[in-house]
Amino acid sequence: MNSINSLVIEGNLVRDAIIKETQNGNCVSNFSIAVNRSIKTHNGEVHKEVSFFDAEAWGDLAKIIAKKGLRGTRVRMVGRIKQNRWTGSDGKNYSRINIITDHIEFVKKPKDESDEQVIHEHLAKEIEDKEEVIAF
Repeated sequence: MNSINSLVIEGNLVRDAIIKETQNGNCVSNFSIAVNRSIKTHNGEVHKEVSFFDAEAWGDLAKIIAKKGLRGTRVRMVGRIKQNRWTGSDGKNYSRINIITDHIEFVKKPKDESDEQVIHEHLAKEIEDKEEVIAF
């Protein structure tokens, strides 16, 4: 029985996505995503925390990401976490965590607005759209 391994993450691409072709002819795209978080301390000070994650996508999704995935692009993606382990030439054991992307959305956000403003406006628009549909 498989355990649950599902991830939803939103952030900005750190660099342009890179695409490669494997020996079998499969396409793989590698990219990194930066996720920002604001933390308010007990003093009321706000500290920004940034986490960086490496990700990859395969097949047609890799081609799409390589075409549209430019540095700074905001993305929302769904995937799973994969841990790669190996022994280096120095005899030490190494490990690396990667996100394997199953779905990606390219999110448009005006540069001068905060995430909260964009979410609020998006929800308000959804409510207006639903009210219009109900009015028919």
